Amino acid sequence: MQELNLKVLNKPGLHARPAKELVKFNKGIESEVVIKFNGKSANIKSMMAVMALGAKQDAEVTVTIEGPDEADVAKAVTEMFAKGFGFPDEL
Repeated sequence: MQELNLKVLNKPGLHARPAKELVKFNKGIESEVVIKFNGKSANIKSMMAVMALGAKQDAEVTVTIEGPDEADVAKAVTEMFAKGFGFPDEL
């Protein structure tokens, strides 16, 4: 299992567009990915669950990854957070 502590950089936080990107990303991996914030957790399979975390800009979240491709997934998820989930105008 990999555990990452990542910062939400997007000005609007983990809103619909980043959540959608996480769901799309999930379709191409084998590992289970869960984001934890403020006592709540969300599997990235669910866009609504990710949004319901309420993680705003500068929030510190914990991402756990478990599965056969977890090292590659950890690298990709770290990059997604760092690059604003493909929305650099929100950084």
